Amino acid sequence: MASLEKAIQKIGPLDEEAMKAARERQDELTKPQGSLGRLEELSIKVAGIRGEATPLEHKAIIVMAADHGVVAEGVSLFPQEVTAQMVQNFLHGGAGINVLARHVGARVVVVDMGVAAELETHPHLISRKVALGTRNMMRGPAMSRAEAISAVEAGIEIMEREFEKGLDIVGTGDMGIANTTPSSAITAAITGEAVAEVTGRGTGIGDSQLAHKVRVIEETLKVNQPDPNDGLDVLAKVGGFEIGGLVGVMIGAAAHRIPIVIDGFVSGAAALIATRMAPKLSDFLIAAHLSAEIGHEVALKHLGLKPILDLRMRLGEGTGAALAIFIIEAAVRTLAEMATFSGAGVSEAEKRRVDY
Repeated sequence: MASLEKAIQKIGPLDEEAMKAARERQDELTKPQGSLGRLEELSIKVAGIRGEATPLEHKAIIVMAADHGVVAEGVSLFPQEVTAQMVQNFLHGGAGINVLARHVGARVVVVDMGVAAELETHPHLISRKVALGTRNMMRGPAMSRAEAISAVEAGIEIMEREFEKGLDIVGTGDMGIANTTPSSAITAAITGEAVAEVTGRGTGIGDSQLAHKVRVIEETLKVNQPDPNDGLDVLAKVGGFEIGGLVGVMIGAAAHRIPIVIDGFVSGAAALIATRMAPKLSDFLIAAHLSAEIGHEVALKHLGLKPILDLRMRLGEGTGAALAIFIIEAAVRTLAEMATFSGAGVSEAEKRRVDY
C-alpha cells in the first residue's frame, strides 16, 4: 500500500491565500458583487485547489470500465458483453462522452480495470485489468482486499500518467453493466440509508425488476457486512474494479491539487469511498450534476456537495462531468480575464452595494 499511503499523505488543505486573492479580485471586477452567483464560488474554489486562478488549458475525462459478477442475478436489462462493446465505442470516438469531450476540448482516457473479456490492444486503451470482472457479491465479497488495493493504486498510477502529460482539471467516468447495483450497495453501506432509498432503475428496469434489485442489494449487505468506516472494506465487499480505479484517480488528483469533477451515481459512490479513505479529499471535489438515479442525491448530500447541473441524465461515462467542466472553465476565465473597475475606468457602486 506504499503508493496509496504516500498519495493520501500528499493531500493538503485548500490554499487560503489563493482563495482570498480570488475573492478580492471578484469584488473588483466590472459587475455588481455576487452577480455571477455560483460561477464566482466555483472560480474561488478552483483557485483554492490549484493555488492560482489561471485558465484551465489541459482537461481530461478518465473513463474506467469493468464488469460485475452480480449481473448474474438479473439486475440489468443489458447483457454483460455490452461493457466490452462500449469500450470499443469509446476507442472509436462514437460514444456520448466522446462527443461531449470533443465539445469541451477534453481528452478521453479509457482504462480497462476489469472487463470480463480479453480486449484487443489499442493505442488509446490502457489495460490495468485486475481480473475478468468481480465475483457475485450476493454470494460473498466482490473482490479481495488485495484486489481492492490494486484497483485503487492503478487509478493513482493512471492519474500520475495524465498529470505528467499536463492536466489542470479531471472528470471521472465509468462503464460497467450492472454497476449501479454496487453503487447502491456502497451508498447504503456508507450513508446508512435504506437500500430502497438509494436504488434506482439503472438501465431502465421495470418495477418488478427494481424490487428484485433491492432484494439483491439487501442480501449482499447482509452476507458481506461491509464496515462503513473502512473504505477499502466497502470497496472489496460490495464494489467494482472501475469504482476502485476512480477512487485512485480522486486520491491521485487531490495529491497533485487538481480539481476533481465527479460525474453521476457511480462516481458519487467512488467519492464516498475515497473520502472515507482520505477525508481531506472532499475539498477537491466538484459535483458535476444530479443524476436521475435516486441514490446520487443521497450520496451528494452525504458528501456535502451541490451539483452544478440537473439535466436528469443517467448515462455515466463522464458525460455530466464534461458539461460541468465547460461551466467551471467559464467561471475561471471570467475571474482571470474580466476587467476590473479601475482597469476599465468604470465607476464603482457607492459603498460597495450589490445593486446599481
